[in-house]
Amino acid sequence: MFERPRSGERALLVRIGLGETPAAAELEEFEALAESAGALPVGFVTGSRQRPDPRFFVGSGKAEELKARAESDGAAVILVDHPLSPSQERNLEKLTGRRVLDRNGLILDIFAQRARSHEGKLQVELAQLKHLSTRLVRGWTHLERQKGGIGLRGPGETQLETDRRLINNRIRTLKRRLERLAQQRDTGRQTRKEVPVPGAAIVGYTNAGKSTLFNALTGAGAYAADQLFATLDPTVRRLKLPHCPEIVLADTVGFVRDLPHELVAAFRSTLLEAREADLHLHVIDAADAERVERVRQVNEVLAGIGAGEVPQLEVYNKIDRLGEPARIERDEAGVVRRVWVSAATGAGLDLLREALAERFGTRLLRVTLELAPRHGRARAELYRLDAVLGEQVTDDGGWRLEVELDERALETLCRREGIARPPAAPCVTGGGFLQSRAAARA
Repeated sequence: MFERPRSGERALLVRIGLGETPAAAELEEFEALAESAGALPVGFVTGSRQRPDPRFFVGSGKAEELKARAESDGAAVILVDHPLSPSQERNLEKLTGRRVLDRNGLILDIFAQRARSHEGKLQVELAQLKHLSTRLVRGWTHLERQKGGIGLRGPGETQLETDRRLINNRIRTLKRRLERLAQQRDTGRQTRKEVPVPGAAIVGYTNAGKSTLFNALTGAGAYAADQLFATLDPTVRRLKLPHCPEIVLADTVGFVRDLPHELVAAFRSTLLEAREADLHLHVIDAADAERVERVRQVNEVLAGIGAGEVPQLEVYNKIDRLGEPARIERDEAGVVRRVWVSAATGAGLDLLREALAERFGTRLLRVTLELAPRHGRARAELYRLDAVLGEQVTDDGGWRLEVELDERALETLCRREGIARPPAAPCVTGGGFLQSRAAARA
């Protein structure tokens, strides 16, 4: 009989290359994942195989090596940088006498530590329970000692079925709560759409500096640290841009290689912030030697949640580590495609704001609106948006307003309030984008 160990954080790390030798970048990332979970890596076991071993994943010889290394290094837990089946985890635990955790379980553990909001905690718990539901047998091996015969059948299986039923009931409860929270989030998004403010979402590989950039741009004070998955819960703030209406900027959860499907499914409502955005600020660690592969992996996740068609502005962060100058790069049509910045030092942030203003500034229209006295709410809203350039009181007690406003916001406002949509004149062009005198005045 094997009882799972429950203490100790000294970890032996395992990475097996399937058909190839494990890359150094993959080993470094997995070590960072282990450290983010609070483990102290004491050794690395690597190797290569053509295909996973059905019993141990790593093969019987490598499994014996793991047992010897765990004993010699004093490791209390073995972390495997691959998804393992429940039987493979159980077989490795029985052989080594150590707790075994695969890549999915490790990332779930990190998420459980990082989640701070109520919704984030529920999402992580749901993902953990789904992961655990196929692994209950590991924690209840003492109930499986059935010998058969009259009076000796039933208790072990009954206990396992009871636990499965309890977990399934909890999963259903969590799904209902998350559905209600998703409805509330959708309501918030719909409210924002009624007076649409252009929105951008910060996306990118974990530890690329997304939250640091978000704080530098908005002063939000969101938690940021030099570790993987430092923040999980999305934060949304308004960002004032030069010569342009303010936009909504959202900081989202970071992505990672082989992100567990349970987490992608659980955080789908949170990731909708990225899907509903008008623009993605794809933050890339400029000092990362594997940045091309990181970009590909992030784009794969975005495509998986239906956000692959959202336009991107690539932000190459951490240029202070390379000695690179801050700069803007454009394509053949003169459209901004890349901005090189350092969120830590502030270098290039003014260029990034200008690039955002250029992307969103073309949305401004200048019109003259004829508002009847019953349109007082619309008038107040236009002033709140700082869109009014001039005002005259009409003979019937209404107002004639000269405004500059985002095209979608103007369309929605006129339709909702029953205001006649007048022809729009172009705003004053300058600096490569459409300027708003109201915004410039502010």
